[in-house]
Amino acid sequence: MKAIARLPGTVWETSVHQDGSVQEGYFVAELTGVNTREGWPENMRLIVRRVRPARRHLKKLTRLEKQTGWRYCITATSMRHMWGIAGSGHAQFLDVLHRSHASVEDRVRTNKAMGLDNLPSASWEVNRGWVLAANLAADLGAWLRLLALHDVDGLADAEPDTMRFRLYHLPARLADHARRRWLRIERTWPWAKAFTTCWHRLTALPAVT
Repeated sequence: MKAIARLPGTVWETSVHQDGSVQEGYFVAELTGVNTREGWPENMRLIVRRVRPARRHLKKLTRLEKQTGWRYCITATSMRHMWGIAGSGHAQFLDVLHRSHASVEDRVRTNKAMGLDNLPSASWEVNRGWVLAANLAADLGAWLRLLALHDVDGLADAEPDTMRFRLYHLPARLADHARRRWLRIERTWPWAKAFTTCWHRLTALPAVT
């Protein structure tokens, strides 16, 4: 925080989204040159990001954050630039890059919810099979949302528990009639349309050859 306090106001630049558009209300700056701590690797860079704190953050703010009215987040990276990509060494670029990677790592929580939070056995072989099954389930859930639920509010980025409650645990009855099988879904179920949309989109996909 001492290093952040030494930054002049002119060094802060508006953050950007992955598509290059401006992310209003967010700012980034290079912190490497004013780092006061010793023992850091020579090629280590520090990128600081600031935003106005939300109400849920107010109780956890540091003294500096309370004084300035900003909430800070620091990224440490050994990346100087990416070869052949203009501007890749800029603080704005590195901020976007690491934020997108954080979104990928957020899926770790999803995998835990699919079974990785608790391994079932003391046996390595059993746990290895469990991990494989959990990862397959997480991948199938991700592809399902991408291919069939990408434009469905409340399901496009849903967590596993939400998917179980709204889609996987189906209030329906499977019946046989006229040599055909019919899935009769409860009319009052609020996610009936989302389920049928998902079903039609998946069955319309070409078979893998």
